[in-house]
Amino acid sequence: MTNGSRASAQASWPAIGHEAHTWVPSGSDDLIASRRARLQARGDYQAAVPPIIEAESVPLSPATAAMADDASQELARFDAEAGLIAAPFAAILLRTESASSSEIENLTSSAKQVALAEMGVSKSANARLVVANVRAMNAAIALSDEINKGSILAMHQALLQASAPEHVGHWRQEQVWIGGGSISPHAASFVPPHHDRVPALMADLVEFMRRTDLPVLVQSAIAHAQFETVHPFPDGNGRTGRALLQSMLRRGRLTRSVTVPVSAGLLQDTDAYFSALTEYRAGRPDAIVTAVAEASFAAVRNGKALVADIEAAALRWDTQVAARRDSSVHRVKDHLLRQPVVNAKTVAFELDISEVAAQNAIARLVEARVLTQTNEGRRNRIWEAPEILAALDAFGARARRRK
Repeated sequence: MTNGSRASAQASWPAIGHEAHTWVPSGSDDLIASRRARLQARGDYQAAVPPIIEAESVPLSPATAAMADDASQELARFDAEAGLIAAPFAAILLRTESASSSEIENLTSSAKQVALAEMGVSKSANARLVVANVRAMNAAIALSDEINKGSILAMHQALLQASAPEHVGHWRQEQVWIGGGSISPHAASFVPPHHDRVPALMADLVEFMRRTDLPVLVQSAIAHAQFETVHPFPDGNGRTGRALLQSMLRRGRLTRSVTVPVSAGLLQDTDAYFSALTEYRAGRPDAIVTAVAEASFAAVRNGKALVADIEAAALRWDTQVAARRDSSVHRVKDHLLRQPVVNAKTVAFELDISEVAAQNAIARLVEARVLTQTNEGRRNRIWEAPEILAALDAFGARARRRK
């Protein structure tokens, strides 16, 4: 064995350590819990101590490295193909990524409710949270040129500003844990580091993400796993961490035109995804790189099916709609590919036309069976493009279908 081979064989990724902390319950006198739970919540608990990774080499098996390279090529190819077809796909794919990332956290909503929430008229709390995740994804893409503390906080703020403003603008200042109930971290499946460690760990992660000596997909997967291990916020870590993954793919130029819905791939096997995070914390990074690579393949397959469905609908509309090429009808038709639920006011604003022109165009599209009215009456009317909503819901169903 050569010296180089021996060094490669001996290379390893550092596992997390643990340290004891004294648990101080809050409001313990009126805590409603069983005696067993109260006894279990006494004494010290063990919090994770993640390693410093800024300068660590990433040891991967040849098979994992090859899979990551193949997945990277598929991501770049799909991004180029979708980017050339039409601009609306950028908005559609970003929305599907946001919806899938939210669904990993059990926040489910139909495509119609998400579209209504974007208009501010949905009664679904989950749909509003998905729209908040769309804002976080948009922030992640917009800030991808320089990923630092400020950009990560901005992604998190875009996600939670409306629903939990007390959590935004800073790293967490309390202990958090995953599983094991809400009383204490003693029975948790994973206890992230004590909050005193978070600033230094996040500064280290930012330096790791700035490196240019690692393959982009590998670096993105490791950074995502480290982010989830540090868990720097009281809430929204999963969705922010997956937005950060998209930001890194864009920064590394694997994606340039669209947001490839990698979260939809992770959604196909969430058990494997969470298991990969556990493996990473044990010093075995192959699992998370494999999970992200497999998710990328699944995302491309599902994304291509979605693009094909939307393209087919657009072609049918071209045969159904008879209007001059310079008519507002065609502009509204194209707008529906991005936003399949509309009213006259939003169409007028988005396309910079009068509400009368918007209403006339909508009426023509209703006649052509492109749009149908979703509510009754003549006031505050809303219309939907059923074919686009069906394509988006079919995308979600495929993402939920386990391999």
